[in-house]
Parts: sequence; structure tokens; C-alpha cells
Amino acid sequence: MKKITTRILTLLVMVSVCTSPVLAASLPSVDNTAKTEPAPATVNSAVDEFKSLSRAERKTRVNEAKKLMKEYKADKRAGRASETDQVLLAILAILLPPLAVYLKEEEVNSKFWISIILTLLFWIPGVIFALLVVFDAI
Repeated sequence: MKKITTRILTLLVMVSVCTSPVLAASLPSVDNTAKTEPAPATVNSAVDEFKSLSRAERKTRVNEAKKLMKEYKADKRAGRASETDQVLLAILAILLPPLAVYLKEEEVNSKFWISIILTLLFWIPGVIFALLVVFDAI
């Protein structure tokens, strides 16, 4: 048991060391001046402004926000989003296939359950299925 645990930990360390340059290169550069949190006074004034709107105006703003969120999710599912890291998902598909499918699909759906069943029955078909899902072949 110790031998298996040691091998798994060694594998995880090697994977993390090998993927760290890939992850660092795939991350966007952070401009600290643009990503600072707003001041509490700004947040409070925005909340007060929102509360001062009429009910119809509030409803239209909430609907606009929901519409933008749907567009964002559609773009992400279509592969136009830049956050997907294919290399990390491929490595995860080999180590933990159902988790890779879940992260790719972002919901528990039929592909996730198929991945769990294939992984529990025979690990290699689960890996193959997860790689197909990660690379959008299915």
C-alpha cells in the first residue's frame, strides 16, 4: 500500500512540476491597477443607486445581466472562451476522468455519468471517453 501511495504522490509531483510552466504561460498577464477591488463607498453608492430605480428599471437591468450571462455561457460551451485549459483537462482526464468531464461540461449530465460508469468498470475506456469529451470529439 505504501508503494502505491508513493508512486501516486510521485506522479502528482511530476505532473505539477511539468505543467507549471504550461499553466504559467497560459495565464493572462495581470495588471494590478485594472483589477483592484472598488472602494466600499463606491459599492454602497452603486447599491443605493440600484435601490432608487423603479421596479421596471430594476427588472430590465436584471434581465440584461441574465442575457449577458447566457451569452457568456454559450460562448464558453462553443469553445470561444479563453479560460479553457486543454492541457490541464487532458492530464486530468487521464488521472480522474469523471472530474475532467465535469469541469469541461460544468454540470452533472449524461456524459458525466457515462464517464463514471466506464471508469468504474474499466479505467481505460473511462480515460478514452473523457479525452473525447475534453477535446470536443463527442
